[in-house]
Amino acid sequence: MEEHILVGLSSAPSNARIIRTAATMATAFGCKFTALFVRTPGYDAMSDENKERLRTNTELAKSLGATVETVFGDDVSYQIAEYARLSGVTKIVVGRSAATRKHPWGKPTLTEKLTAIAPNLDIHIIPDASVDGSYKPKKAKRKVNFKTACRDWALTLVILILATVLSFGFSRVGFTEANIIAVYLLAALLTSMVTSTRSSYVLSAIGSVLVFNFFFTTPKFSLRVHEHGAPLTFLIMIVAALIVGTLTDRLKSQVKQSTQAAYRTNLLFETSQMLQKATSDDKIFQTVRTQVCKLLDRHASVLPGVTASSRRNALHYPIKVQDRIYGTVIIEGSEPLEAFENSVLLSILGECALALENSRNTAEKEEAKLQAESEKLRANLLRSISHDLRTPLTAISGNASILLSDSENLDPNARKQMYGDIYDDSAWLHNLVENLLAVTKIEEGRMELKTQPQLAEEIVSEALQHISRKRSEHTITITHKDDLLLAQCDAKLIVQVIINLVDNAIKYTPAGSQIWISTRWEESMAVFTVADDGPGIPDQEKKQIFQMFYTGSTAVADSRRSLGLGLSLCKSIVTAHGGTISVSDNQPAGTVFAFTIPAGEVEVHE
Repeated sequence: MEEHILVGLSSAPSNARIIRTAATMATAFGCKFTALFVRTPGYDAMSDENKERLRTNTELAKSLGATVETVFGDDVSYQIAEYARLSGVTKIVVGRSAATRKHPWGKPTLTEKLTAIAPNLDIHIIPDASVDGSYKPKKAKRKVNFKTACRDWALTLVILILATVLSFGFSRVGFTEANIIAVYLLAALLTSMVTSTRSSYVLSAIGSVLVFNFFFTTPKFSLRVHEHGAPLTFLIMIVAALIVGTLTDRLKSQVKQSTQAAYRTNLLFETSQMLQKATSDDKIFQTVRTQVCKLLDRHASVLPGVTASSRRNALHYPIKVQDRIYGTVIIEGSEPLEAFENSVLLSILGECALALENSRNTAEKEEAKLQAESEKLRANLLRSISHDLRTPLTAISGNASILLSDSENLDPNARKQMYGDIYDDSAWLHNLVENLLAVTKIEEGRMELKTQPQLAEEIVSEALQHISRKRSEHTITITHKDDLLLAQCDAKLIVQVIINLVDNAIKYTPAGSQIWISTRWEESMAVFTVADDGPGIPDQEKKQIFQMFYTGSTAVADSRRSLGLGLSLCKSIVTAHGGTISVSDNQPAGTVFAFTIPAGEVEVHE
């Protein structure tokens, strides 16, 4: 099982040492390293000094390679244990103060709680004698806006008046003092719900007791108390009202945290969806800028690459995966971010960095694939050419040498035969070079079709002029089923297709075989067929013969190998014209190649 080390983030002075120790362990194990901050309802009450120290510790953890995460909840130990369970954490690093009780009657320590909740976790305790173990986070004084306080006090007074009016009504119809006390407790609850200052529900609790004593206890309209149990009743009312107010205030904090967590989840989900739809680096950067502005309500910009910025009154956050930096997010304003904002921002930047990393990897894989295919094509070409050019070149060289040295003593028929062999081999080489040039243009995407209406009859006639001299050994029959059939095509390329198909028919059939070339119109397409009565092509090879460099197992009549380019080139040319090419069996024997290209229309000039 792969190790995963977790360290908690806090505002304690010793936290920096604990983070460094955890980072050293992560480096030694070569494992994942996470720094976790549990945001409790008490975070808002932290002093500025402690918040700044927490921010410093967070930056330290990031600089040491930690992934910083934030979770929300009251129970720190439970949140750490739950995160560890879901994230596959194997080791937790804590300070000594979190592992020992200050007093025998004190609350269980973080280590004790973690051990009880998650007994399978390894907990490493880091001692630090240089740090005062009596550290306690200082709470900040709650800053209260005067207008907000006045509004809350006014609402408290209104609720207290309404509760008193309602209590008078209850008193007249015979309700007991216990029922009236319940009304004032309800008033304290409502006050804590609709106000945001602590003084409001304290004022409500004390005011409720005073008003209840003044209007509803004997002697009425006086603050004096005659009953022996009344002071205890008043004390219980105040304590109950304060408890209700405190619990409601805590509940509002928890609701706020839940809302923030839901907002964070929704924002990250939205960011992930937008990044998945982004098709370029620019769109990824634009998505990040939009989401950062939405999160912080500040102007932000993104600088791609490792770019230095001279903006001083701004916050700079790198977009990086490990040591690879893809860009920098610049946020206007020097005010530091809240822990929640910082956590969400880091998550957004992490999503962005992963999207950029995936984009780079995909591009590199595509480039590597193209290079591999190009190298494979080049290797196949070189191998095939070096092997297959040797025979015709040797024949041409040998025949030419004989003619040069002893042509006068040769029989005229032998001399004519040598001239014919030289011509045939030269024609074969010429056709090979034409195919190679066409294949190169297709592979490099440089094939440009110059289409115009062409007579099918003229295309076939032009192709037959370039057919091998061995055509005389075969009977070629030409049939045009439709007069004046026009094809919308690049005539030179279609001529090359017909040459390749007819040459194949001559090459793979014995002398004296029949070859049929026909054209016809069919559903707005011009159909060309080349058929023969040779040995045919096995069914298992029909699906592969249009692949580049596939030569099949059928013997060649003239003993010359094929490079396997002709049919592949035919398919590329026909496909580029928007047509199709196929192979089938001829009856009773032989093979039929058929291809279609768009039919042309006759232009009438009046």
